[in-house]
Amino acid sequence: MNDGKRESLATSLGFLLVSAGCAVGLGNVWRFPYIVGEGGGALFVLLYIAFLALFGLPMMVAEFAIGRASQRSLATAYPLLTPRPGPYRAISKAQIAGNWLLMMYYTTVAGWMLAYPVALLCGWFDFGDPGGFFATFTGNPTAQLFWMAVVCLIGFGVCALGLEKGVEGVSKKMMAALFVLLVGLAVYALTLDGAGKGVAFYLMPSLEPLKTRPLFDIVFDALGQSFFTLSLGIGSMAIFGSYTSRRYTLPGESAKIIGIDTTVALLSGLVIFPACFAYDVRPDQGPNLIFITLPKVFAQMPHGLGVWVGAAFFVLLALAALTTVIAVFENIIAMTMETRRCTRHKAIKRNAPLLFLLSVPCALGFNLLSGVNPLGEGSTIMDLEDFLVSNIALPLGSMAVLIFCVSRRYWGWDNFLKEANTGRGLRFGNALRFYMAYVLPTLLAVVFVLGLYVKFFRS
Repeated sequence: MNDGKRESLATSLGFLLVSAGCAVGLGNVWRFPYIVGEGGGALFVLLYIAFLALFGLPMMVAEFAIGRASQRSLATAYPLLTPRPGPYRAISKAQIAGNWLLMMYYTTVAGWMLAYPVALLCGWFDFGDPGGFFATFTGNPTAQLFWMAVVCLIGFGVCALGLEKGVEGVSKKMMAALFVLLVGLAVYALTLDGAGKGVAFYLMPSLEPLKTRPLFDIVFDALGQSFFTLSLGIGSMAIFGSYTSRRYTLPGESAKIIGIDTTVALLSGLVIFPACFAYDVRPDQGPNLIFITLPKVFAQMPHGLGVWVGAAFFVLLALAALTTVIAVFENIIAMTMETRRCTRHKAIKRNAPLLFLLSVPCALGFNLLSGVNPLGEGSTIMDLEDFLVSNIALPLGSMAVLIFCVSRRYWGWDNFLKEANTGRGLRFGNALRFYMAYVLPTLLAVVFVLGLYVKFFRS
């Protein structure tokens, strides 16, 4: 990039899978199942899919359009597209910070996913007390730092191979392996005795959940999950828009990516809910579902099969986490290459040590720094970092991207629509202008305000 040349993705399939890999993460195979369990099953799933179409698609198209039109990341894209960037110089810095904040805790959680299959296969995992194992593991600072460092090494190592051979090539293989594992585990789960009850809970809508949980809570959780699963608003998608060709329209490509993302989430539910109901384990266990509740399911499987099924499941989670890590690392590296006018390897040398150091507080937040409770008693450093990303950076960043695309003061609707509709495929029409200019930013503001209300004012 310092010599005026810009890397690009080799194939359209590569663009789809790398972008989907960024979207497909722990939100799909960790957060989605337990939120569905808490939300009462199929009713939540229907709302989630509807909100994905209403929120996710237009916001993804907007971010891709900025990247493809400018051939840059959000760090430098705004001034290239408008002569009056105004506040967007500061906004771009906040969006860069959002990527760093996300990785400062995501690397720790991804490390858990890498550690669990190793613990299962080596016989270190205690099936009799999965909660105790998780507490001991997270309470060990050496283990936390080690696995976080492994994630950083893998992520930056893949990016060091280059965009085509590294990010695109490795992400393709990881996504393929992820789908094979998902389908295989789902088929196995569906053959278990009693799995039908889990499928009914998951896919047959019912008003039964409203007897125990207010509709507002279910709607808000579905809205939040559909919004946050794609990690839009911090430029993690814009960078891949800058790497792709104009052969296909952005609405069409975005619809495919959201389809892949949703398929992964739905398949993960077909693994978890049939297994939970088959072994009489409640699925509404919140974040503990993956690390504490599901191991109880694996423990009940015959002839040691639970060790292999459990290991395969956590390898699946690790793949989902690593595809996101690689994609966001690539965004951070690209931003540095553009702003510092340096090579890929120099950008990695700048960022790798710094990201590791910034990730240390989260890794130690469950042990040496467990006394730091930034959001009140019982909270951790991870909770603070997740709050800043999920409740602040993503909604406000997405609102800024939308306003930039539709406002005459900045890039403007006509320029956005021309870029979005260039190529073959699904197109946006002028009829969407009012929705994207007024309705969607208003809804994002509501998400932002409600998120703060639920976090701080609702007991």
